[in-house]
Amino acid sequence: MIDTDIELLKGIANQLRIHSITATTAAGSGHPTSCCSAADVMSVLFFGHMRYDAKNPHYHNNDRFILSKGHAAPLLYAAWAETGLFPTSDLLKLRTFGSDLEGHPTPRLSFVDVATGSLGQGLSVGAGMALAARFDKLDYNTYVMMGDGEIAEGSVWEAASLAGIYKLNNLIAIVDANRLGQSQATAFGHDIGVYRKRFEAFGWRVEDIDGHDLEEISEVLGGVGLNDQPLAIIAKTYKGAGVSFLQDKDGWHGKPLNKEEAAKAIAELQPSSKSGIGVPIAAPNQLPAPNHAAPASFPPLSYKTGDSVATREAYGNALARIGELDQRIVAVDGDTKNSTYADKFFKKFPERSVECYIAEQNMVGVATGFGARGKVPFASTFATFFSRTFDQIRVAGISQANLKLAGSHVGVSIGEDGPSQMGLEDMAMMRAIAGSMVLYPSDAVSAEKLVEQMAQTKGICYLRTSRPKTPVIYNNDEAFPIGGAKVLRQNAGDKVTVIAAGVTLFEALKAADALKNEGTGITVIDAYSIKPLGKEVILAAAKKTNNTVITVEDHYAEGGLGDAVAGELSVEGIKVHKLAVTALPRSGKAEELLAHFGIDAAAIVKKVKAL
Repeated sequence: MIDTDIELLKGIANQLRIHSITATTAAGSGHPTSCCSAADVMSVLFFGHMRYDAKNPHYHNNDRFILSKGHAAPLLYAAWAETGLFPTSDLLKLRTFGSDLEGHPTPRLSFVDVATGSLGQGLSVGAGMALAARFDKLDYNTYVMMGDGEIAEGSVWEAASLAGIYKLNNLIAIVDANRLGQSQATAFGHDIGVYRKRFEAFGWRVEDIDGHDLEEISEVLGGVGLNDQPLAIIAKTYKGAGVSFLQDKDGWHGKPLNKEEAAKAIAELQPSSKSGIGVPIAAPNQLPAPNHAAPASFPPLSYKTGDSVATREAYGNALARIGELDQRIVAVDGDTKNSTYADKFFKKFPERSVECYIAEQNMVGVATGFGARGKVPFASTFATFFSRTFDQIRVAGISQANLKLAGSHVGVSIGEDGPSQMGLEDMAMMRAIAGSMVLYPSDAVSAEKLVEQMAQTKGICYLRTSRPKTPVIYNNDEAFPIGGAKVLRQNAGDKVTVIAAGVTLFEALKAADALKNEGTGITVIDAYSIKPLGKEVILAAAKKTNNTVITVEDHYAEGGLGDAVAGELSVEGIKVHKLAVTALPRSGKAEELLAHFGIDAAAIVKKVKAL
């Protein structure tokens, strides 16, 4: 910690307020009062406490800062500009097209690890970063600034629980308790004791402070890491602090000042404002950087054609196998690891495994935090449970995160457990994520090879795994590039191209055999890569079968394989007929359900004959 003069820190805080007001007024939009409440804490953090290389925001042992209340982005931008990272004049480009100083922070900026602004997510990401520091034997701290309105989100308390369980004393949550939300006062206003009790209940050390008393802020931050508990700092602040006609006044959330109001506010702040340029910043300790190099290859597979293995089990086998050589891989779980088979990795590499318990929103946030620190995180649970964490995945897409998700127990083929456990929306959901890749293996070899591809490919990858055992149909050295597809049956004179993946691929192969016995040929394609789709392979086959395609999927009709194929081929004049689950399922045996919903071999035969 640098012994920075308190009066200087007060001056810097006012300069941060001025920048926030000036930038939002120039933009004609933004949240200046939300910036003003947190300016004093930000001043002490950035210019009197945190250890970081201001010229190299990505340095591996820098303290990390996450602005979970992302609407206060102008304050974050102002702080970094005052470190000298970029000219303060750039702040006037806030929210303009072409500027990376967006309305809420994104990793287009070198000093932003993850996108924020969808409230309630920062603490989970911070927990992942804190765990990454522990795994890598680094001593950086992770600071997460949240609003008091934000901590009504349940995901915050999922993260608080995990941090308490794992005793993450390198994680510091700062609550900017400024009392006022967007449309009214928060539920507890300035009853700081409520927040104290809640964090304490989750095993945190809690300090409540006057968030505008810079000496008190400095003193409390000086106690980071005193014991083995994570630290929550509840800072009582006032929205619009420092400007008399804004402070603690309702109706100013998300409202910029006009030019006259801005001039009046700046006139109050200017006399005591000071620049942070040139102020000494504590340097991080020079500890060895973690090894985040990808291996040149992975250990070979050892399946035999005809072996019966569920792709969910192959997923677990793959994690344990490639984890031997790829030290970047970490596994996180939501208390389903004995069903997803991630437990194989957990048992083999406990030092790189995190049980997040039944808290999937936090699990995805933790995994995103790991990815931001150079890890390759694999998060697994039942596919259907990812639906509750869609927003975390969506924001990970905005973050351009390196995140690997594996969803098991997909479709009606899981059988007797019934509809609440059947992932039937997951492909639609994951296809909608910006920059995502959606993969759907049919056998153990393709599953394992796709896990390898996920580890080697930066971005958000979703692997859809099945519960039933399926026969191994590929050789161990078969390649499965993302964006490809495999033609498994094809002969001259085929009438239709049938495209399937997962369990329905085997139904398509059965249908091909049945039709062949009747003198009708069909082409069968394994569309293991749903997004990006193996368009060239599929299109070439379709053109040989009278431009006629049937898709078969254990998924609802909306947004899955059929829609992916139709979307890619519609401009090519290909007619796509979709077989999918079209009604609410119920419990039953897998074969009964596949038949009932018209996605089994008999249904494919019937459809081919109808065409």
